[in-house]
Amino acid sequence: MTGTNYTSIETIPSIIQSLRTQFNTGLTKDVAFRKQQLANMIRFCNENNELLCDALWKDLRKHPMECDVGEISPIVDECEFMIKNLDKFTKPTYTTKRFIMNATDKTFIRKEAKGVVLVMGAWNYPVNLLLMPVVGAIAAGNCIAIKPSEVSQHTAELMATILPKYLDPRAYTVITGAIPETTAVLENRFDHIFYTGNGLVGKIVMTAAAKHLTPVTLELGGKSPAIVTEDADVNITAHRLLWGKFFNNGQTCVAPDYVLVAKSKLEPLLEAFRKTIVEYYGQDAQKSGSYGRIVSTRQFDRLKGLLDNCDPSTIVIGGETDREDLYMAPTIVSPVTPDNALMQQEIFGPILPVIPVEDMDEAIAFVNGRDQPLALYIFASPKYNYNKILDNTSSGGVLVNDILMHLQELSLPFGGVGPSGMGAYHGEKSFETFTHLRSTMVKDLMSEPVSSCRYPPYNEDKGKILGVLVYGLPAGVGAKISTVGSVCGAFWNFMLNKSSTGSDSKL
Repeated sequence: MTGTNYTSIETIPSIIQSLRTQFNTGLTKDVAFRKQQLANMIRFCNENNELLCDALWKDLRKHPMECDVGEISPIVDECEFMIKNLDKFTKPTYTTKRFIMNATDKTFIRKEAKGVVLVMGAWNYPVNLLLMPVVGAIAAGNCIAIKPSEVSQHTAELMATILPKYLDPRAYTVITGAIPETTAVLENRFDHIFYTGNGLVGKIVMTAAAKHLTPVTLELGGKSPAIVTEDADVNITAHRLLWGKFFNNGQTCVAPDYVLVAKSKLEPLLEAFRKTIVEYYGQDAQKSGSYGRIVSTRQFDRLKGLLDNCDPSTIVIGGETDREDLYMAPTIVSPVTPDNALMQQEIFGPILPVIPVEDMDEAIAFVNGRDQPLALYIFASPKYNYNKILDNTSSGGVLVNDILMHLQELSLPFGGVGPSGMGAYHGEKSFETFTHLRSTMVKDLMSEPVSSCRYPPYNEDKGKILGVLVYGLPAGVGAKISTVGSVCGAFWNFMLNKSSTGSDSKL
């Protein structure tokens, strides 16, 4: 998709206003309407599976199997989950009242749509990371401005041209464009913004949202570490760790960004890495249909610069590149020092630094010396007590003895902490993210004779009654007996006084 096909900047304010006008009609609040739109999303995924896979191949050289597992099937699964559970999710939740004064009243929480929301997708998983939050926003009853990343241009074009044929265009609009168009979009007021991408743009999004006091969900990234303990199974670790690292050519927000390994396991792990890479991609990964490509020359040059900055002797596996093909071989670099360029930013590509450590205390200190990562991976034997690592580190999520699979399990909320993001989604959490919990109380008019003790003029009798109605009786049998007598007397005086003044209401 080129600039000539982008949404006109001049039309963006009217597009957003149209969504707001539509939301105010109540169209998207109807649960049956939401279910139908979710069913339409399933049809979009199923009927356009080949087109989606073709676009993903052109953008990222994704194998159809990676397209299905990482992009399309999760969207279908999430839609089916929402349709099945939407009636339950939208029901009011009744609360247990804590104040005696409210004992006869109704207190409940309504689940209401926030309004008009903006969902901004990312280029590395241009279907999943765009549509997964959209599913949650539809289920919650919002109108949505959908902004795909222009970097994955073929997928963005497909979203712009085909998705509106399935979703009601009155309530859901796809806006395309690069920095100028995105800037224009962010100038408008939304009721929630959901952004997936890097921290630099995340700060821009949050700054724009602050002008309108708009809440945000930021799904960012960071340097997610993998810790390999001294008793880990080296063969299983190599297979699972490298599958997750090189899935989508390393362009995954929760890909392992570096490995901390016990020194006793370093050489066995590197040898297992060598065998695993050949097993996965053959002697020449460039000829493998299962190995992807870097998304653009800009990203390729960034990664090549990181590699060129390394001591050639530390590139123990891979290192080959082909700019014309946007190919970078599966690459392992070891040893790596903390001040190496590879350790200064999220790599987001098929380069994996391996750092030997004396023990797990050193590994924990290494992780804690950096920003909280989006994911933390621990490889250990079944008998290993990994809780020490969990108790002494912080991360968005944790996975023990595998890579990426916690992201695939949609029953787990997914999100970051600190610089790796804020807020979470997936499953019921997606519905909650785009929902306003509206606290509601319906007071009982028949309780007015008692409730009126809170009205001025204040006196000692009213104070005693309110003390019980609000705070309850004090602990202890003697105290309760004394208090009951005192309150009863105060209540009797209060009611007599009301009758004498004629202030009692006729209810």
